Amino acid sequence: MAQRIGFIGIGLMGHGMAKNLVAKGFPLTLRVHRNRSSAQDLLDAGATEVATNALVAKNSDIVFVCVTGSPQVEEVVFGNHGLCEGAREGLIVVDCSTSEPDSTRRIREQLEPAGVKFVDAPLTRTPKEAEEGRLNTMVGADAATFATIKPALEAFCENVFHVGPPGSGHIVKLLNNFIAMTIAAASAEAFAAATRAGVGADKLAQVIGAGAVNNGIFQAMYKTFSGDLAALKFALDNARKDMRYYTHLTEGLAMPSPIGDAVHQCFVQASALGFGASFVPSLVEAQEKLAGVKILPR
Repeated sequence: MAQRIGFIGIGLMGHGMAKNLVAKGFPLTLRVHRNRSSAQDLLDAGATEVATNALVAKNSDIVFVCVTGSPQVEEVVFGNHGLCEGAREGLIVVDCSTSEPDSTRRIREQLEPAGVKFVDAPLTRTPKEAEEGRLNTMVGADAATFATIKPALEAFCENVFHVGPPGSGHIVKLLNNFIAMTIAAASAEAFAAATRAGVGADKLAQVIGAGAVNNGIFQAMYKTFSGDLAALKFALDNARKDMRYYTHLTEGLAMPSPIGDAVHQCFVQASALGFGASFVPSLVEAQEKLAGVKILPR
């Protein structure tokens, strides 16, 4: 019998994940929090809707949570009619959000006496790959729990990496996003410098596109010059949050992170300039204001 799956967080990423779980035969129970339109096709395909997170837990063997960050995860688990209210021994809760490792540890320790496993399995790639069932995930779990949840993860992931014991997944995800957002911030600044120096970002892109520096993040940032500010569908404020989590991580490790701190402040500045609700490529628009130069054609 297929594992009964619960899902909380039918957003840009969560919709595709849930869609693939239903399509591949997993009985799915979900709670619709805000946007009902994103869940209608899931309900039409056979998913069951319940009114509370507690009922999601009660009707599931594995519950996937895909929300913004640690405060939202804590609310889902411990809030009014939260997962812990409907949890029973043997339930596995899988946090696919990008969360703070210290929060992940606290949740895990609080659920453990009730026999509930709390696993971190954050994601990479975009909503497009979520719809296609081609996400990547990095899982922090013991070997037995990983083996139990792997079939469900493979319903919406192309690559499933077991990166270590509980907590390891969120650490690796923050490292991944630190590198990715550093490239994004550096690309936006380079476009501003190239424009102000009179070289032109198109020439810079030609050179980078032919060499070892080329990568998907840079190319997504460069698409701003063709008017595409959504080539990287990751909210700028979410990236700011992830960079904050990364600097908290390094602070807890008692190690300096001058690059992480600088990149974090790039996102803080862009958010303060009004681009927080935009996608990460709007770092280029923020650079226009900061550098006092027109970069993008309009």
